[in-house]
Amino acid sequence: MNTIERIYQAVLFEVIALMIVVPTTVLIAGYETDKMAIAGIALSIFAMFWNYIYNIVFDKLAGYNRVERGLTVRIIHAITFEFGMILITLPLLAWYLNITWLEATFLEAGFLVFILIYTFIFNWLYDRYQPYKRLISNEQYS
Repeated sequence: MNTIERIYQAVLFEVIALMIVVPTTVLIAGYETDKMAIAGIALSIFAMFWNYIYNIVFDKLAGYNRVERGLTVRIIHAITFEFGMILITLPLLAWYLNITWLEATFLEAGFLVFILIYTFIFNWLYDRYQPYKRLISNEQYS
């Protein structure tokens, strides 16, 4: 996967996640829409940088053939990615939303459940359907 495709994958991942997480969190937890949108966008920007760096390292360790990765490798990928995110985002959420660490932990737990499942599904579908490669090949024939 080249740099442009990694950026494409990261942006696609975050845009879809934001479209699901922000309205759901506002409805379920009652946070202000503008605060959740800003927090979500800030966390997404951080996550895109983290995603880029993390996946380069993960690919080098797990091998470059992403299509052939099994269930165990995909589970390890999702869990270790989220662990790194939580180390940074938990204190930032508590500070920005002016909530206790316990409240931020519950919020992160909700995000974690969603994102673990979403990460697994997104990366599996992305690797299977290769949307960037399809987009590029369609542009070449247009």
